[in-house]
This record gives sequence, structure tokens and C-alpha cells, in this order.
Amino acid sequence: MKKYQTLLFDVDDTLLDFGAAENLALRLLFEDQNIHLTPEIEAQYKKINQGLWKSFEKGIIDRDTVVNTRHSRLFKEYGREVDGVLMEKNYRSYLEEGHQLVNGAFELIADLQNKYDLYIVTNGVSKTQYKRLRDSGLFPLFKDIFVSEDTGFQKPMKEYFDYVFSRIPNFSMEKALIIGDSLSADIKGGQQAAIDTCWLNPKLETNETKIVPTYQIQKLEELYRILNVEKESTAVSQYCS
Repeated sequence: MKKYQTLLFDVDDTLLDFGAAENLALRLLFEDQNIHLTPEIEAQYKKINQGLWKSFEKGIIDRDTVVNTRHSRLFKEYGREVDGVLMEKNYRSYLEEGHQLVNGAFELIADLQNKYDLYIVTNGVSKTQYKRLRDSGLFPLFKDIFVSEDTGFQKPMKEYFDYVFSRIPNFSMEKALIIGDSLSADIKGGQQAAIDTCWLNPKLETNETKIVPTYQIQKLEELYRILNVEKESTAVSQYCS
């Protein structure tokens, strides 16, 4: 079993339940516009949003284009012109309140933080990610947090990982593992950076890409098997007392 030292964790849908935060933020945003958020509209938003973030990952567009046009594009499809920048500001204020944890995330990180060097690697908006991590209680358990907005690059760009690696003391690529839910960002990025990868795939979705992770897990607790360490049931109590 390979011995790891540095664990790089994605945030959204790896440690924090982004879907829950997003759903609440969208509902409140649409209430501001006196529009009922239907499943159809929500699905259309996610299609537009995911498409824009994919373009961002590929370096086709910048982050500002993603966040400042996604809402205006959505509303335009329904015949309404809105200020995309203002909508994003309001949406962001609601999204920042969403810090619901993925099942088992806090327990895992609280347990591993004394055994490994833990770091956050995430695409997104710095202010939002920092607030959500603080509110969830995860923030102090990591040695450092690397948000794409602060680095000038994003996953899966090799330059992003070069930036991260250069700022981790005594970093060894052979002893590093990235854990995330995105094949295109986390797993592809890890591969391009020449480190091992672990794909969190809770819904056991079929991998129809050529991106092959080193490991695949359905639940975070399966990481114990990969790391070959015992789970400590008392790890959380010190943070909850």
C-alpha cells in the first residue's frame, strides 16, 4: 500500500454539499424576481452554469465571464433582461450562507488532520469558499487553502498545481493524492500534475471519458482503506466539546 503524506481535497461536492447550497441560493434569488423556481428552470440554469465552468476549466473564458453572465443568459431564455453582475452579487450573498457538509466529511478531516498534511484545492470565488469553509468548521483543519481566483490559474491547468506545489513545504509528488468529485477538473488535473488521484463518485456514474483515476470511492470513509489507516471514533469529539 502506497504511503501518502499530502492530501489535496476539492471543496464542492467533495467536502461541502454544493447542490444543497446552490438550490437554496437559486430559490431565494428567484423569489427576489417574483418568479417561482421550477425544476425545469433549475435544470436549465445548471446546464448553462456547468457549460460555462467547463469553458473556464479549458481556459476559453475567464471566471468573471462565468459568474457575471450565467444569470443573464438564463433569464434571457425566458424573455427577461436582467443585470448579470447585480444578479451574481445577490446570488453570491445567498450562496455564501450554504455550508452543508457532505456526509462524513468533518469526521474524516478531523481524524486525518493530525496524520497528514491537508490542503484545499478548489476552483471558485475566494470570498465565498473561505466563508463556507469557516462556517462549516473545516477551515482550521487545513494547512492552507488554494482557490483558483487567488492563483491566477484553475484546475485542471498544470500551472495551478505548480503554484500549489511550490507553496507546500517539503512537497513530494510521489506522496501526494488529490481527492475530488470532478473527472475533468480534479482527476485530469492530478494526472497532468503527475500525482495520484481519487475520484469521489457517490452516484457510481459511468466514466465515459479517457480520464482514469488511480482510485475510485463512493463514500469518503472509503479513503481509510486507500490510506491504510484506522478510523478513530474520538477524532470529532475534541472539536465538538
